Amino acid sequence: MEYLQGRALTNAVGNLGLTGEYSDALRTLGYTLEDTAGVERNMGLGNGGLGRLAACFLDSIATLDLPAWGYGLRYKYGLFKQAIEDGVQKEYADDWLEVGNPWEMKRETQYPIGFYGEVVDGKWVPGANIRAVAYDSPIPGYKTKNCISLRLWDAEVAPKEFDLASFNACDYDKSMRETNLASQLCAVLYPGDATREGKALRLSQQYMLCSASVQDILARFKERGNTDWSKLPEKVAIQMNDTHPTLAAPELMRILMDQEGMDWDTAWALTTKTVAYTNHTVMPEALEKWPLELMTELLPRHVEIIKRIDEEFIASVKATYPKATPEELERKIGAMRILENYMTPAEELKAKAKAAAAKAAKLEALAAKAAAGEEVAVEDDEEWSAPAPMVRMANLCCISGFAINGVAAIHSEIVRTFTFKDFGELWPEKFQNKTNGVTPRRWLAFCNPQLSSVITEAIGTDEWVTDTALLEKLGPLAKDPELQKKWRAAKQERKALCAKMVEETTGVKVSTDAMFDIQIKRIHEYKRQLLNIMGIIHRYNEMKAMSPEERANVTPRVCIFGGKAYATYLQAKRIVRLVTAVGEVVNNDPEIGDLLKVVFVPDYNVSLAETLIPASELSQHISTAGTEASGTSNMKFQMNGCLIIGTLDGANVEIRECVGEDNFFLFGIEEPEVEPARAERAAGKFEPDPRFTAVMDTIKSGVFGKPGEFDELLWSLEGNEGFGRGDYFLVAKDFPSYIECQDKVSAAYKDQDAWTESSIISTAFSGKFNSDRTIDQYATEIWDIKPLPVP
Repeated sequence: MEYLQGRALTNAVGNLGLTGEYSDALRTLGYTLEDTAGVERNMGLGNGGLGRLAACFLDSIATLDLPAWGYGLRYKYGLFKQAIEDGVQKEYADDWLEVGNPWEMKRETQYPIGFYGEVVDGKWVPGANIRAVAYDSPIPGYKTKNCISLRLWDAEVAPKEFDLASFNACDYDKSMRETNLASQLCAVLYPGDATREGKALRLSQQYMLCSASVQDILARFKERGNTDWSKLPEKVAIQMNDTHPTLAAPELMRILMDQEGMDWDTAWALTTKTVAYTNHTVMPEALEKWPLELMTELLPRHVEIIKRIDEEFIASVKATYPKATPEELERKIGAMRILENYMTPAEELKAKAKAAAAKAAKLEALAAKAAAGEEVAVEDDEEWSAPAPMVRMANLCCISGFAINGVAAIHSEIVRTFTFKDFGELWPEKFQNKTNGVTPRRWLAFCNPQLSSVITEAIGTDEWVTDTALLEKLGPLAKDPELQKKWRAAKQERKALCAKMVEETTGVKVSTDAMFDIQIKRIHEYKRQLLNIMGIIHRYNEMKAMSPEERANVTPRVCIFGGKAYATYLQAKRIVRLVTAVGEVVNNDPEIGDLLKVVFVPDYNVSLAETLIPASELSQHISTAGTEASGTSNMKFQMNGCLIIGTLDGANVEIRECVGEDNFFLFGIEEPEVEPARAERAAGKFEPDPRFTAVMDTIKSGVFGKPGEFDELLWSLEGNEGFGRGDYFLVAKDFPSYIECQDKVSAAYKDQDAWTESSIISTAFSGKFNSDRTIDQYATEIWDIKPLPVP
């Protein structure tokens, strides 16, 4: 659904090996490459790590000469443009297409997309129709002739779909139905889905992406003279990147059966050899479920197909476990089937009868007590009603996909043994790990030319830009005084550029002599920006209690936050407000001065990341253990010689293994300890650390913001259980370990030789996290494709 591309100009000329020549040519015209590139708008096609990962994958696919490409939607207004007004996040339309997009080419390729309607004689007759129109953006590989495409679909209405008769009859709503639908489909990435209308729009977006892309894939298959459908899995692999494209499976089934005339078994055999599934999160809210009633209205034929897939899967489970007890079989089917809470009419009548019998037994028992002279109270129980059936998209992915992969070693293990435990037992051969990676072109060579030059000079080649294993040659040189001097100089130059950007965007002047401590990612409770800012408040309180002599020994820090809180995610927006409120106080405290600065950089995007990451010296990846699938920003920071403070979560585990325990600041409980910690809290046995309580009291006192402004945020950290209560993400549990680890960071930074050695080691052993390695594994172990160099 998303691609966080960033600006294309510097990446394109860099991949073509023309940066110098292009820069010289611009200079003869009176321009600089930096100023010219700065005019380009960031494409409004993505939001967070999922979109940026997809962009890195496209770069690697092109660089490795692989015959693959990406599909997405051409959102007119992106997610939103973030502004900070009076310390509060405000959202505005991101009109990134205001002056057009010079990189895209509108094609004549277009496909019909249907919605609503009915199924007649096994064929779908849509009630509304739009056209998906293709726009291609080039993705050139690095120093190769290969250039792939990112194909984006925009929604248009064919003239024949305009209801002129209704328009002239003044029934404008009816006449403009398709026009309005088309304008909504590609307006915004991830529209709000709190209402039924919002859910319908999101599901419609997902279907448009899947239908247009599957039609395009099959058209390419056929235009190459392929009429032997048995060869489809040999020629085509469709990677469902998280659950958003799940409808690709039933859509492929629909086309193969209803348009190509195949029987069910043949179509299902082809589908289950063609589609594969990547899981990117174990967070429950991201494992999508859609109301069956809504999907039936919107996509009636697809629901027929999904119901049959579900029925046949249930039958196969029963056949696979003939000796299972009825209770165990019911549990397995309940966990794995696609349709949650779904009952046939007979099953619903049986459930109603069971509920009625239970109610009758209860009344009979009360009557017996009353007859015995006991006082009884008869409650007016509500009539039993069946829970709303839901379509579980992740389960549909697992059943239809020939491969299921996670994106980091620990995440893939959680996916196999916990999230999809029963699927893991049923089909262990389907499960794989593909640890994520990032492109070293954009995220080191191009965004940090200062450090790149130092690396190339030190190891004697620039081949590391594609062969990142060569970076390991830096390892034996990590203690070299001359290399350390050049390394620090490169970092200092990047810090100066970052400080300039921070002052221009926020008005806060920061010292480049301070440690740059950065956390930039989507704002979410599980990513625990709240833990970071509470740790800052703790340090601020400590500094306020110090004498001037004691403060002289404090390690100065510039703490930078960046990231967007989803527009309807109130707790995330409250976290943003707490960060800005703390900054307003700390940054203007004359006693503290440059010892501590707190900055929130608004409208975080790829271009800002390209300035922030090369300047960072400490980066925070502090999610609750077991919640982050992988993370990729940690890899970008590592490549740029940044040290990481983090939990054993996601790719942190593998990064720590690569750089060594001494070069990674570890804190917090581990994933097996999380549920016991929550149980301890629920039982009322957890006692928060006094330092945590002191921070809570400081916030409640009104030092930051208005009195009571953060009560609702703090409530989430209080109580023992309940929705939005009980500190679900264990901020208080990890707080003592976190602040003690931060003390180690401050002490380590004072020894700049040792710190620089660790920084060099971080870069030296970042080669594993090259997205070229990840894509090569997808190509060989899932897609079964080989490079096809352009002659």
